[in-house]
Amino acid sequence: MAQRRLYERIAEALSGEIVAGRHPVGKKLPSERELSARFEVSRPTIREALIALEVDGLVEVVTGSGVFVRSDKRKRGLPAKRDVGPFELLEARAHIEGEAAALAAQHIDDDEVMALEALVAEMETENGRDVVMSEDADRRFHMAIAAATKNSAMEQAVEALWEARNQSLQNVRFLEKVRAEGIKPRIDEHMAVMTALKNRDPNAARAAMRTHLRGVADMVFQATEAEAVERARAEVASQRRRFQLGE
Repeated sequence: MAQRRLYERIAEALSGEIVAGRHPVGKKLPSERELSARFEVSRPTIREALIALEVDGLVEVVTGSGVFVRSDKRKRGLPAKRDVGPFELLEARAHIEGEAAALAAQHIDDDEVMALEALVAEMETENGRDVVMSEDADRRFHMAIAAATKNSAMEQAVEALWEARNQSLQNVRFLEKVRAEGIKPRIDEHMAVMTALKNRDPNAARAAMRTHLRGVADMVFQATEAEAVERARAEVASQRRRFQLGE
């Protein structure tokens, strides 16, 4: 099986053990190192499997302490279709949210503009304190624009994309990398979207939203490149150790 899907097999095995009671609720799972040795896979693969379990509500990752069993009830299993790549999602968001912004510019009212201004201010404040809260304000900003379209189908489409963003294991992994590197929502890009909406300019709103999402894509590209470099270094180090053992 391809490496991209190996973590799913491990996640299924561990979830089965949790449901069967082998790992009781509240107890700590074996370390990444132990699981890596047991399943004979790399630690990044184990990490992806644990992310899958966390997304499914079975475990909780406690920074500095380990991974603890949170529940022995599966939410919905671990379907492969959830694993939509970040670039596919961003491409879809650029098209759909771009048009949502253009439509919102035609229908947004003054109260909704004020609400967006408040959300941008909240993002700006939280950016210096709490990344997770800043991301929550970011989501509410985008959903408020979708609601301003006065089109329930458009609103549901945007919401579905955000749900896919939060359920995709690849996206969860890249978001963790982005957070670890201290990258936060870009306030100036949100300001540009808000200004276009305030001016009731559909073309400017569409362009500003797409520019913003291209900026998000750039962050993902950076995370992808950093991960590729990290893996290459690990592979070189492994080969070097193997060569030294042969001396």
